[in-house]
Amino acid sequence: MNGKPVKVLVVDDESAMRRGIAVSLAARGYTVYEARSGEEALISFHENQPELILLDVNMPGMSGLEVCRRIRSTDSKAGIVMVTVHDSEEDTIHALDVGADDYIRKPFRVGELLARMSALARRAKMNDPVDEPVIVVGGLELDLKHRVLRKNGEEVHLSPIEFSLLQYLMKSPNVPIHHTKLLRAVWGLEYGQELEYLRTYIRLIRKKIEEDPAHPEYIITEPWLGYRFRNPSAPQAARPDVPRRRSTGKEPAVAVG
Repeated sequence: MNGKPVKVLVVDDESAMRRGIAVSLAARGYTVYEARSGEEALISFHENQPELILLDVNMPGMSGLEVCRRIRSTDSKAGIVMVTVHDSEEDTIHALDVGADDYIRKPFRVGELLARMSALARRAKMNDPVDEPVIVVGGLELDLKHRVLRKNGEEVHLSPIEFSLLQYLMKSPNVPIHHTKLLRAVWGLEYGQELEYLRTYIRLIRKKIEEDPAHPEYIITEPWLGYRFRNPSAPQAARPDVPRRRSTGKEPAVAVG
């Protein structure tokens, strides 16, 4: 890790899990603080001001969701990764709604966690000048400078990952983008095959920008390839940009959406 070490707060009531993660992060150059409860997490957060927080959702006493909500109420820009044990999209949405930037489900590999933390740290350090301050498509306005999305004039909350994914799609309108390219562009070169992970975020974004998420007008699934962003009000929007393959029942199950 180049430059000043990134400070990480690891919050988990299971001591073995907490220590194992802390040792792995420290070995890769992170400065690590530990907390075994939500209450300890808030104290450590205020004392140490970590750039990244790994936060278990289910803990005795104050839950990880409440900790996340309180941290966000301070206007902190720390990257927060929630650790969940449930596999439902509703739990994922709840975590992101209270301010989490990303999530990871138990059990997970240390390598997967390190890739998530590294990608979040890179995004937190990004401060490149913006050539196009606002992208306007249909009823959507994506303000790149202030990282704000408005739908029909109303602000819509997006997590940093949701924003980066939507930004990448909106910057290449009507261009089919392969799922591997999307994963690597948004999450980093360590990614490429996590299709269900990408599907989850596409579903979350669709719920926020589409009038009918089951019949999306903005983010279109390209079978066996990935996704394409389009302007539903454009004259050519109703016409597909590339021929859609007809399923023969023999294709490998790699379609996304």
